[in-house]
Amino acid sequence: VQLQASGGGLVQAGDSLKLSCDASVGMFRAYTMGWFRQAPGKDREFVAATKGNGGAIRYADSVKGRFAISRDNSKNTVTLQMNSLKPEDTALYYCAAGRTIIQSSMTSEQAYAYWGQGTQVTVSS
Repeated sequence: VQLQASGGGLVQAGDSLKLSCDASVGMFRAYTMGWFRQAPGKDREFVAATKGNGGAIRYADSVKGRFAISRDNSKNTVTLQMNSLKPEDTALYYCAAGRTIIQSSMTSEQAYAYWGQGTQVTVSS
């Protein structure tokens, strides 16, 4: 499984960005896909995740109402639309994938077996 994240950049507070993650994997719909982020000096934290069929979606409280995760199983792609960005959203954003992840574990990075290289998002005030 290979994950390629893209779409990061430098934006101002209040702007929007759309991150994409392309997965090189068979049976993409069998994988739960997640986004995590890590700010300098901080632990990696959960951002959003979607089950294979898109039926179950989870968000971190800090991004609810601003970020939206979606997936296109026909293109093996998951996206993270980020609106109303804040300086505290500045981080390296990682795409992650895992199979057989139960809903209660969707927010746990330990549940994900595969990780992309990360894409940097910097939000200036």
